[in-house]
Amino acid sequence: MRIKYIVLACVMLAIIAFATIGIMHNKTSGVPEPSKESQQAAVVSSKGGEKTLNNNQNKKALVVYYSYTGNTRALAEQIRQSVDGDIFEIQPVTPYSTDYDTVVNQGKKEVESGYKPPLKKKVDNLSSYEVIFVGTPIWWYTIAPPVATFLSESELAGKTIIPFCTHGGYGAGHSLEDIKKLAPKSQVLDELVLSGSNKYEQKEILAWLSKVGFGE
Repeated sequence: MRIKYIVLACVMLAIIAFATIGIMHNKTSGVPEPSKESQQAAVVSSKGGEKTLNNNQNKKALVVYYSYTGNTRALAEQIRQSVDGDIFEIQPVTPYSTDYDTVVNQGKKEVESGYKPPLKKKVDNLSSYEVIFVGTPIWWYTIAPPVATFLSESELAGKTIIPFCTHGGYGAGHSLEDIKKLAPKSQVLDELVLSGSNKYEQKEILAWLSKVGFGE
């Protein structure tokens, strides 16, 4: 009888020991593995842009762009197809000259003076869009003046702005900072910066879209 009690006591001690080991393992292994939903809501930190939750996939998106040579238009179309959004081309009332050198000089004067050319039309039902992709060529290290007009004249408070730009070899300049100044009540995310072309690598676009909340 005494042997029976001893065996029972040993069994109980073994159970307590295994339970203790399990508790200690849970305490030292860190937080639980996140669920699929929480992984999709991972925080994205952009280069100069704000941090945002990676949950833009199901939001209604609009791709807005200005293009002089057609490079930014080509990029805007690829982005629109990837996010299944709507698209709107920014057009100044007075088109720029077709002479490149003339436009270079005019663009410099407009950028330096802060001139914002009037636009032909505005976006219909802009309030219905939660995410606005804003595309621009880089003119004198910043956004093209027609894009500055759009940003300053549109009601963008509370919206998410995702910039993209094309350039001729000098990079994005201070375009992101200028966009944030023109849309101070919007959340501005990481911009896509690509050298001007009429065709862009889709994998590079998709990688950026995933970073700003439009991944699979």
